[in-house]
Amino acid sequence: MLNKIILASKSKVRKDILDNNDIECVVEPSNIDEDPVKESLLKEQASSEIISKNLAELKANKVSMKKTDEIVLGADSVIDLEGELISKPENREEAMQILRKLNGKSHLLISSVCISKNGSMIWNYTDKAKLTMKNFTEDELKNYLTKISDEALYAYNVYQIEGEGRHLFSKIEGNENTIMGLPIDKIKDYLKNYE
Repeated sequence: MLNKIILASKSKVRKDILDNNDIECVVEPSNIDEDPVKESLLKEQASSEIISKNLAELKANKVSMKKTDEIVLGADSVIDLEGELISKPENREEAMQILRKLNGKSHLLISSVCISKNGSMIWNYTDKAKLTMKNFTEDELKNYLTKISDEALYAYNVYQIEGEGRHLFSKIEGNENTIMGLPIDKIKDYLKNYE
């Protein structure tokens, strides 16, 4: 099994998942500006799955162009609320708006991963989880936000399923690693058979 890759992501959680699964990785963030890509795809009425997949591929390809013959893993996660793409908040006010939108409703969390070599995608996978948020009062939502650090808020959208965020939900359907941004079982299957 191939167990050394480059992770084209700054996500500490994604790195931890790889470490916990004995996959050695070197972190090399792609630093792509996601917003123009999302805007362009939304104009073309691309689905949330397509947007997530394209971003994961873009990240992996960008890093793999510089790292000849290395295996590069790119990943992206998006929230889809009844067809509306919800991006990470830029500030606490936006975070509050997102929590209000998700309050009492079910949404999909879509995570895509892409493996590239020499600037081209060689494998990709997209998985979904469905999360149903409890009904909260405005004060409860504000109180929740005070417990979340800026770093966590801007890195993981408005909830960290492995932290405080778990208490927001009445129902979670799907793989926990998918929710944390890395469907690791599929990645391991691919790396096991990689020649």
